[in-house]
Amino acid sequence: MGHLDHATFGWLPPALSYAMASIGAALGLRCTVRALGTSGRSRRNWLLTAASAIGTGIWTMHFVAMLGFGVTGTDIRYDVPLTLLSLLVAMLVVGAGVFTVGYSRDRSRALLIGGLTTGLGVASMHYLGMAALRLHGTVTFDPLLVTVSVVIAVVAATAALWAALNIKSPGAVAMASLVMGAAVSSMHYTGMLAVGVEVTPSGAALPGATVMQFIFPLAVGLGSYLFLTSAFVALSPAAREHRLGAAPVPFDDARAERPATAQAP
Repeated sequence: MGHLDHATFGWLPPALSYAMASIGAALGLRCTVRALGTSGRSRRNWLLTAASAIGTGIWTMHFVAMLGFGVTGTDIRYDVPLTLLSLLVAMLVVGAGVFTVGYSRDRSRALLIGGLTTGLGVASMHYLGMAALRLHGTVTFDPLLVTVSVVIAVVAATAALWAALNIKSPGAVAMASLVMGAAVSSMHYTGMLAVGVEVTPSGAALPGATVMQFIFPLAVGLGSYLFLTSAFVALSPAAREHRLGAAPVPFDDARAERPATAQAP
């Protein structure tokens, strides 16, 4: 059995992965709050941004954490198509949950369905990412810990959607995102505790890309996307500000601003 190390670079990858999960959650929650205050195309666009932000944050969290993953006795490579598929799955399932909440009139039912769908999707993303591992040996999973990780994913997703429906103020969103970041990180590391590797020493070359060739550049790119989108959302006016900017001038003020006209004798 190979020795698994989840912190080959110390605490930097876990700390960064938590930060990515929290930023993605904060951005997604904020966009969902904006979406619920609008309608039509604007609502759709805000929900799309929320889905991409949360999905990107979760995926980036997973693979930034995987930067610190190592197994003694074997190198590690990643299957590129499977890794990209895991990113697509993350965005699609989070999008399904967010749109369910954003458009359903029955909030309780939407929360239940959306939380279950999104949680199972997040778990699928995680284990697709693990399926992308290529190493000299056999990877096994503890069924009990896998089940626990899936339950954590569903609970975390449901809590995130509940927060999107019920939390409005920026401060509350920030606190909720920190909790969500912790929940997503807990799901990841619970899933990693379920992993066991039986190493089979070999000198053969492994297929796939190294973590620095593929995962690191992609994670940096997606992290930059999160920061730039956060800046865009922070600078864009909220729906209330739009309404205030477009508000008609009160009648008295409008009359006061009209130029005086001479009255007929």
